Amino acid sequence: MWRPLSALALFTLLAGCASHDIDPRGYDQTGTASYYGSRHHGKRTASGEPFNQHGMTAAHRSLPFGSQVKVTNLNNDRSVVVRINDRGPHTRGRLIDLSRAAAEKLGMIRSGTARVRVQSLSD
Repeated sequence: MWRPLSALALFTLLAGCASHDIDPRGYDQTGTASYYGSRHHGKRTASGEPFNQHGMTAAHRSLPFGSQVKVTNLNNDRSVVVRINDRGPHTRGRLIDLSRAAAEKLGMIRSGTARVRVQSLSD
C-alpha cells in the first residue's frame, strides 16, 4: 500500500517541478534586485525556514511564500528561477532580494545590485 502512494507522491512532485511557464495572468515587474548571503545564513526567514545562501530563494514584499518566479538580469539576459520564502527587501527602491547562489547565476555579485525583470511562473 505504501509503495503506490510513495510513487504517486514522487510523481506529483516531479510533475509540478517540470514546468516553468510564465503565468500570463501573473506578476511581471521590473526593478532593482540585491542579494543577501553569509551574514543571514541559517537565520529564520519570514516563512519559518532557515535561510540558505546556497539555495535558489528570494525575499519579496508581497508575493506568497512558495511562489516561483523567473528573475532575469536585464544587463546580461541571464535568468534563474527562485522560490519566495522571505519578506523584503528592506531597502527602499529594491524589488527583490536574492540568495547569493541566485545572484551568482545572474552575474551580479560584483555589482551587488542589478536591474531585473521578475515574472511569476504558472503552477
